[in-house]
Amino acid sequence: MIYGAMKFSIGGPLKLAFRPWVEGLENIPAEGPAILASNHLSFSDSFFLPAVLDRKVTFIAKAEYFTTPGVKGRMTAAFFKGVGQLPVDRSGARGAGEAAVKSGIDVIERGELFGIYPEGTRSPDGRLYRGKPGGLARVALATGAPVIPVAMIDTEKIQPPGKVMPKLMRPGIRIGKPLDFSRYNGMEHDRFVLRAVTDEVMYEIMKLSGQEYVDIYATAAKRQIADAAKAEKQALKEAEQAQKEAAKAAEAETEEGRAGT
Repeated sequence: MIYGAMKFSIGGPLKLAFRPWVEGLENIPAEGPAILASNHLSFSDSFFLPAVLDRKVTFIAKAEYFTTPGVKGRMTAAFFKGVGQLPVDRSGARGAGEAAVKSGIDVIERGELFGIYPEGTRSPDGRLYRGKPGGLARVALATGAPVIPVAMIDTEKIQPPGKVMPKLMRPGIRIGKPLDFSRYNGMEHDRFVLRAVTDEVMYEIMKLSGQEYVDIYATAAKRQIADAAKAEKQALKEAEQAQKEAAKAAEAETEEGRAGT
């Protein structure tokens, strides 16, 4: 009931304001469980996709959204629960993976749609990164549910980092045909199978999205970008310091010249 009310109050205005275009909507089953595996470009991905679907889709979200203290924290928690997101503690990599798998299996066993971002975090630069071989593949193999690849298009352009006001533009959503991994039944603990399943899904997402694929994890890319920015800042600081010292030395040399005349 809460989900329906939130979808009406948020999804309706989103569709009206941004008019997202959709391809492949017929690939979403009218009933029964399925896993929606999507690329992740923006915070808004978890709102645009449910807004265009008739069925409820449940995503997992970091636990901090549900545990922040104060009035604002309680409002945030109520909002995320209302839009069908489940909290997952990401403080420990293994614990987070197990929680994501359990949450996904619970949703699938209820015959619902489970949404997951195989990259594990938002893309830092709009490219598609290597999928993590944990939650997605294990839920798919443990339940036998079909995996439906989804590509979000241009959602990162609506509200880039540092921008307060969103840009009114039309994002897109491409929904691919369901993928069947029943050939791997009973192999959900084989790491090579998990990697094969994940890579196959990521390949389909890449074809749908048209993104450049980068064969490293997005978390590693974010660290590289942060380290590069830090190094650039340090280099700029050192250059400014060298300029100051050079100017100071030139001034001292000028003063010595004046004193000698």
